Amino acid sequence: MPTADRHQLDLFSTDDWPTAAPASRPGQAGDAAPTPRPERPPSPLHAPSKPAHPAAKPLLPPAPPTDLPPGARWRTLELDGGMLGYVLRRVRRKTIGLHIQDTGLTIRAPAWATYTQIEDAIREKAAWIQDKIQDRDRRLEQLALQAGQWRPGGRIPYLGIAVELRLDGARPVRYAGDPGSPAEGDCLFLPLPDSADPGRIQERAQAWLQERARIDFDRRLRHCLARARQSILGWSLSSAQGRWGSCNSQKRIRLNWRLIHFAPALIDYVVAHEIAHLKEMNHSPAFWREVERLCPDFREARDTLRRQPPDTLPLI
Repeated sequence: MPTADRHQLDLFSTDDWPTAAPASRPGQAGDAAPTPRPERPPSPLHAPSKPAHPAAKPLLPPAPPTDLPPGARWRTLELDGGMLGYVLRRVRRKTIGLHIQDTGLTIRAPAWATYTQIEDAIREKAAWIQDKIQDRDRRLEQLALQAGQWRPGGRIPYLGIAVELRLDGARPVRYAGDPGSPAEGDCLFLPLPDSADPGRIQERAQAWLQERARIDFDRRLRHCLARARQSILGWSLSSAQGRWGSCNSQKRIRLNWRLIHFAPALIDYVVAHEIAHLKEMNHSPAFWREVERLCPDFREARDTLRRQPPDTLPLI
């Protein structure tokens, strides 16, 4: 592992594992089915959001897109559970690359890779494809919901509670309820006219959420630091799309402001995770014992956040 002096310790990176399967040139030794590149073993820090499914059934409608890229071909492959459609592009590269986009699956393969090699690579990555298709579907659903979210009467998650948005003209922003302990039925009044467009509503709502994140996270950090008998040089909010928090060897902590959407128990776990790094700049058994000492019920929160990386939240 790289030394802590040179790298921050990130909480839940969402970087994809390698998705390319190497292909052998015809005529070379072993030019039958390619051997996939070994995947990184999961760890508490870098972990797949869902377990692998040996019998996963990736299904994409076998209908070609309306406009194929120049030189691309539409192909289908029968897999266990249904037909998979994909776009095949021949490119200058040494491996077979699989890419899931909103429009579907695209395969980028060397010109000399055979169809058999390409299809073997797809079958080898069937579980990964299924997971990515599900992630794509969830993201598209969230984007559809978001279209109607930033309006009077729309609802946003705040500390695990759905808070209703209302517009209040030129009056200062105000929260109807206790912002330190939100409850069902609370409302956030924004200083905007009824004619405000969704982008403006989103901007003002997120500014309020970030302000509340600074207040709420600071209180939780102070409380946990006192329990841990530790100190830090400072902390700040982040907008990282691939991590919930980080701590470096200079004793500086960063917390993703989007944590303010979640119930307090999840925020407390991230805070405890980063503060535990002040004692153990690693993810050893001693580190997890320190996390448990600071946050006894951390396992459920950890598992929840592994299934919900920052870039899948509807509020991006």
